[in-house]
Amino acid sequence: MPGHPGEPVVAAMTDDIEQVARRYIRYTAIGALVITVVWHLGYDLTMTVTGWPVFRWPELAAVAWLVHTAIAVIAALALTRDSRGPARVRELVVAALAVNVAVILACHPEDLLGPIDWGWGSVGWLGVVLLWNRPRWRAEAIAFLCANAGIMLAAMAVTGTLDRVSVAKYLVVMAGSATLQLGYMAGCHTLRSRAEDAVLLARSLAADDAWRTSARTIHADRLRRYAAIREVAESLLEQLADGADPGDPGVREDCTAGAMRLRRLITEREDLPDELVSTLRRRIDAAERRKVLVTAPPFGANLPALPQGVREDLLRAPIQALDGARSRARVTVSAMSAMVSVAVVADSDDLPISTSPVHESSGVVVTYQRQEGEVWVNSIWQGG
Repeated sequence: MPGHPGEPVVAAMTDDIEQVARRYIRYTAIGALVITVVWHLGYDLTMTVTGWPVFRWPELAAVAWLVHTAIAVIAALALTRDSRGPARVRELVVAALAVNVAVILACHPEDLLGPIDWGWGSVGWLGVVLLWNRPRWRAEAIAFLCANAGIMLAAMAVTGTLDRVSVAKYLVVMAGSATLQLGYMAGCHTLRSRAEDAVLLARSLAADDAWRTSARTIHADRLRRYAAIREVAESLLEQLADGADPGDPGVREDCTAGAMRLRRLITEREDLPDELVSTLRRRIDAAERRKVLVTAPPFGANLPALPQGVREDLLRAPIQALDGARSRARVTVSAMSAMVSVAVVADSDDLPISTSPVHESSGVVVTYQRQEGEVWVNSIWQGG
């Protein structure tokens, strides 16, 4: 139920651990981005600059480095925004693989496995940040790394560099880079999963605690209601046992008041009420102890969550009318998904009223009417 007393408890107990989980998600993504950027600036740029005279087409290598940088920037913006890879990932993945092809073409065949051919080892980290935190990241990352490895293997076959030494170099680099890249993704995914599991467990434990608190409150409220019912019945029966005349107007008035109070107490809901309802019930009890006949249809269900300050503004004027009632009052509460109305009709002559609606800062509007010795007060809040 909205306004449930256990909700602040649940929020307080889970907020810290949810923040930890969000940090895991955010900072593991930033870690992948940092590795990609540092690798690209520290190694790829160095090899592009120092290997400039060695490249067959150095301008193509420079263009490949710039495209790699642009893809990394796009991934960085996505990761810093929501800790997830960019939306148009298919096009970017193709562009990343094209970077590998461009660097291969920029090299002479004898430099295919040399230091200046930086694309095939570096592009894998682009795949990490592009595919980060996607629903099928594992299968997509494996497919991307296989495609990257296949491009390099095809280039080796075309240039005739499939001797034992070249193949050994190829396997070492591919196995090492793929292990680092997939290992980092898998490790971070495990950390995020454990953090999310911790959040779910914390919510479950907090919800159990809130449920136990609610059960105790319901039990206490039930005992209060039973005690009040017993008090009313005992008072009436004692009067009659002591010889009170059932035809006496005073006795009949007490019996009528007692019957109305019994009817209200019996029809009250068993579930835990909203704080607004609890406050109204306490004021109704106080009015009935003053021998005020209070009519209050059952209320308490379907109350929406109220912003700060709304509850107090809704209750202030109706409670003043109820507290000022001389002999009778009627209390009603109406609610919809984004509206709550509290109305009191009472024979109260002392309540100051306004001829025009009163607009509270919380958005509550209070209207008053006085007619034939009765005052009608209606407070209404409509959520935006």
